[in-house]
Amino acid sequence: MNRTRNQAVAGVFDRRQFCAVTGATVFAALAGKGAEAEVCHAGESSAGVTMQTGNGTWTYQVVPQWGQLPAGTAFGGTHGGIATDNAGHIYVSTQSETGILVYGPDGHLLKTIANEYPEVHSMFYAQEGEDEYLYTTVQKGTPRENWLFVKMKTDGTVVQKITAPPEAGFQAPNQWRLTAAVPGPDGSIFIANGYGDSRLFRFDKNGGYLASYAGKGTSNGLFDCNHGLAVDTRYDQPLLLICDRENRRLVHFDFDGKFVQTITLHLRRPCQVSFFGDYALVSELEGRVTILDRDNVPVAFLGDNPQKTQWANYQVQPGEIAPASFSAAHGCYIDQNANIYVSDWNRTGRVTKLVRTNA
Repeated sequence: MNRTRNQAVAGVFDRRQFCAVTGATVFAALAGKGAEAEVCHAGESSAGVTMQTGNGTWTYQVVPQWGQLPAGTAFGGTHGGIATDNAGHIYVSTQSETGILVYGPDGHLLKTIANEYPEVHSMFYAQEGEDEYLYTTVQKGTPRENWLFVKMKTDGTVVQKITAPPEAGFQAPNQWRLTAAVPGPDGSIFIANGYGDSRLFRFDKNGGYLASYAGKGTSNGLFDCNHGLAVDTRYDQPLLLICDRENRRLVHFDFDGKFVQTITLHLRRPCQVSFFGDYALVSELEGRVTILDRDNVPVAFLGDNPQKTQWANYQVQPGEIAPASFSAAHGCYIDQNANIYVSDWNRTGRVTKLVRTNA
């Protein structure tokens, strides 16, 4: 679905390079506005007023109680991703035996899939011919399968698995700790070893090892937890967009594994990215979601949490988080109607749907 929404636009290398350097000033200005807006709306939902977040044309309201589970069922942790299919179903991965939750747009739970993989960390939707797939990374699976890539149909049927490649030279099992996976334009599969050595791995469409790139570090072309991957088709040349989480930046690589440029700096630990036309939605583990324009300059902040003690706090109770704030935005998705879905990294689970107020 990302590919059908995205529009190819002319390359803007010089402007984007300039914006990456000057982004700190823009962030500071917008952050002040975002903080003020959050204070104005704090507590309103308890009085029956719909909570709002964002600014300008990117102002959103929270959909109350969206995605609630049946009595006796719990999320069990939402350390995962969000995706949709052509039918508009919403897929939310959890950190429990509930597996991947499948919702209708109204938030009604339709079914669960992939229950044998209780910790799906990331999901990327892809249509290939007449078939629809989810490219997922799994942290905890069956007793014999952990930390693996799984390609599955949208009904949960597994069609492909990739485990740690011998060619990587790993000396211990815990060195392969993948965080994200996406298909390239030629069908090859890119996998980020974000919780491991921060290398980027490339496999052919059949799962055969091809190469590895980058590694851990702070200089250009290296990562400190390449946490999220996305295929960025906003420009003439499709590129890999990589969330370099602990370096607090977004970077572009080409599909030959070469560093192109850093496109955004000074983020609050970016986790995942979703696209809406020329805009990119970025979930940030330190209590915020940011919307970037095609120059990768922030145009809006959503759910900017003024309670810093809640940032990246896995243990905070969802009821303690203001409805229009995020504590640890991890999974994110923006659909074709600009509705936004966010899952916080949270022990008991928290999923939020936002609807644009002036779309």
